[in-house]
Amino acid sequence: MARPEVDSAARTPDGRPESQQPRWRRDFPIDLPQDEYVARRDFTKFMVLTSLAFAVGQVWIGVENWRRRRRGEPAIVEIARVADVPVGAVITFGYPGPHDSCLLARTGERTWLAYGQECTHLACAVVPELSESRLRCPCHHGYFDLTTGRPTAGPPRRPLPRILLDVRNGSVYATGVEVRTT
Repeated sequence: MARPEVDSAARTPDGRPESQQPRWRRDFPIDLPQDEYVARRDFTKFMVLTSLAFAVGQVWIGVENWRRRRRGEPAIVEIARVADVPVGAVITFGYPGPHDSCLLARTGERTWLAYGQECTHLACAVVPELSESRLRCPCHHGYFDLTTGRPTAGPPRRPLPRILLDVRNGSVYATGVEVRTT
């Protein structure tokens, strides 16, 4: 199929005749109708490639979800020895993976609390403030209750993921993650 003519007369961007154009424009002419013309074939190629990119992205998301489900429950990991964490101290640890930052707080002789360290608003690292009995997100002034992990102020609306703990034989173990929505 022959390509239709867009406009038989070339037009300049400012509409003045060729003789009144500056020298640089005569050296680098731009034909507006030709420049703005998009062939059906080019448009179709663009749409097919864009759709293919979206399809590949959806397949990738599906594969990642499948891999995540196959991993199953996180392993039981020793976090710290009881004797190494004094009352009123907070330590960081990685759970369920080594790059998943969490906080372990010892608030009493037999009271241990652990939460994921990523704020549920925009994933900034929360900072413990034990004297105030809260965790603070310095990025957007969000606050979480230390005993429950629920948001008390600021933009976060969901509680922090709670790390399930087991204290036995003089050690503190992480046994799972409880993700809550309210």
